[in-house]
Amino acid sequence: MRNVAAWSFVLFVSLAILAACSGKKNSRTELHATIPHPLPDTLKVATLYSPTSYFIYRDEEMGYDYSLISQFASDKGIVVDLTVAPSLPAMIEMLDSGEVDVLAYEIPVTAEYRRNVLPCGPENLTHQVLVQPRKGGEGFITDETQLIGRDVYVEADSKYQYRMQNLDEELGGGVNIHIIDRDTLITEDLIGMVSDGEIPLTVVDSDIARLNKTYYPDLDVSLALSFPQRSSWGVSPKTEWLADSINDWISQETPRRRNADLLKRYFELSKIAEPYIVTIDFSKGVISPYDEMFRRHASANGQDWRILAAQGYVESHFRNDLVSWAGARGMMQLMPAAARAYGLNEATVTDPDKNIEAAARIMRDIDRSLAKKVSDPVERRKFALAAYNSGIAHIYDAIALAAKYGKDPQIWEGNVESALLMKSNPEYYSDPVCRAGYFRGRQTVEYVRKVLDFYHRAKDKIKA
Repeated sequence: MRNVAAWSFVLFVSLAILAACSGKKNSRTELHATIPHPLPDTLKVATLYSPTSYFIYRDEEMGYDYSLISQFASDKGIVVDLTVAPSLPAMIEMLDSGEVDVLAYEIPVTAEYRRNVLPCGPENLTHQVLVQPRKGGEGFITDETQLIGRDVYVEADSKYQYRMQNLDEELGGGVNIHIIDRDTLITEDLIGMVSDGEIPLTVVDSDIARLNKTYYPDLDVSLALSFPQRSSWGVSPKTEWLADSINDWISQETPRRRNADLLKRYFELSKIAEPYIVTIDFSKGVISPYDEMFRRHASANGQDWRILAAQGYVESHFRNDLVSWAGARGMMQLMPAAARAYGLNEATVTDPDKNIEAAARIMRDIDRSLAKKVSDPVERRKFALAAYNSGIAHIYDAIALAAKYGKDPQIWEGNVESALLMKSNPEYYSDPVCRAGYFRGRQTVEYVRKVLDFYHRAKDKIKA
């Protein structure tokens, strides 16, 4: 009995020790599970050129997704290493191979992508919407059944074409669907054509519609024509810890507020300048209260002061307090990076004399950069104006596209001008000769036209 009792005691003590050790091991495991996974020093990010995710404007990187992932990295004290992928499938392959860590782009949350992409970050709900003139009364469509007998224009072989064809079948026929060859026109062109009254209706995704409404406030995009589609950023399923880190960050108050600000900046703030209505009486020999500054700085940089003044009018109507949706400031609408590069800071960028001086120096440097590509100085002036408005990288791209597609690379009207408009089409901005990707060229083409119109009016009445 004593032996049995002794062995029982030994067994009890051994089990107690094992239980204690097991408990310690479990505690360590639980403690380890609560420690956040360290973020890398450099976050490898992939995205696509697009009007919403990533683009270059006036030589600065912009875009909703790009801006938001940059804020995440800044808050975490890490660096973004950005890669612009050629296509969505290529981007997902990069993630699958471990070449990148995060896809900062709206990836559809579907079974097709879920195998390779773990959704995280901002969630976006989009649906296809009808784009129509914003006017009430007869002809305004408030229900999809009212599309019967109406003309709707959509891109060939696009999801919009397939949705309209399905909707036409659901309605029993009667919708007049016009298919537009995407080699000549794209979604943004069709939206502009609705605004201009060239076509009555088109169909686009709601995020693209919201963005374009900031350029065309006369349009209505409120009628949904499809079920909503979820989309989000993505990481590899192997790095769930990274998804957790991004989700935790974006749920916090400050990032939520910044996200709301970015959504407003890209999808709500007007992108159009003040109406171009020249009310100045040039016969008095005066353009603005700042003529002495325009004369002095234009002369110092080898320019005609009247064209510099024309830029001041088109950029801001000579307002020193103007801040654009993109952050351009002052009379000559200097972007933050350009202002810093030419010696201006937050306090001095709105000083009219310093603002005009920086603009004159920028135009001088642009002209010098273009001299090897455009020999005629009068023609080069048009290129320089376009580069001031868009950023010189896009003008270099347009020159290269013009040369490749049989246009004159040293002539603006109808040649490089047309090539710049091509850069809103993926077929062309993905061309190997293009280095700066997507660009919305309509505003730049209009900018050159308006500045030259103002200049020629002033030139006829005012001596240099």
